[in-house]
Amino acid sequence: MTRSEKAATIEELKSKFAENSFFYLADSSSMTVEDINKLRGLCYEKGVEMRVVKNTLVQKALEAAPEEKNYAGLYESLKGPTAVMFTDTAKYPASIIKEFRGENERPIVKAAYIDSAIYIGDDKITELSKLKSKEELVAEIIALLQSPAKNVISALKSGGSTISGLLKALEQRGE
Repeated sequence: MTRSEKAATIEELKSKFAENSFFYLADSSSMTVEDINKLRGLCYEKGVEMRVVKNTLVQKALEAAPEEKNYAGLYESLKGPTAVMFTDTAKYPASIIKEFRGENERPIVKAAYIDSAIYIGDDKITELSKLKSKEELVAEIIALLQSPAKNVISALKSGGSTISGLLKALEQRGE
């Protein structure tokens, strides 16, 4: 790789890290080309971009980011072969890796960056796969907000039928 190609890759990575609040670093070493192509296919289906990049280029791109991004905690994970998985939904790469590892022992999660929080190690994969997407959180909030209104309406409906039942019973008694 020439110096200009490296510089272009670093610039591209910088823009990817700036655009994505969620990305994973995974170890895909010892995977066959066929397995990597299957993994890429799963990633493509979920809208996850997977790139295998040299660690030094990734680190240079991360170092160029503003300090408030707090990427420094990821540097120690940049050892050995690394695949970077960029996503718009935080849990997708973890679920893809979990699903893929049903048949394989790799890839292994080295680290994940989730909106300024850093998760180090493969033992966090279950926790990462349970993260909720923005849409799921909004749906839960709306459901919670609607819940009291639904309870009031159902109470009024049931109360109304009880009152009308009592009135009919009293009316029939009076006859």
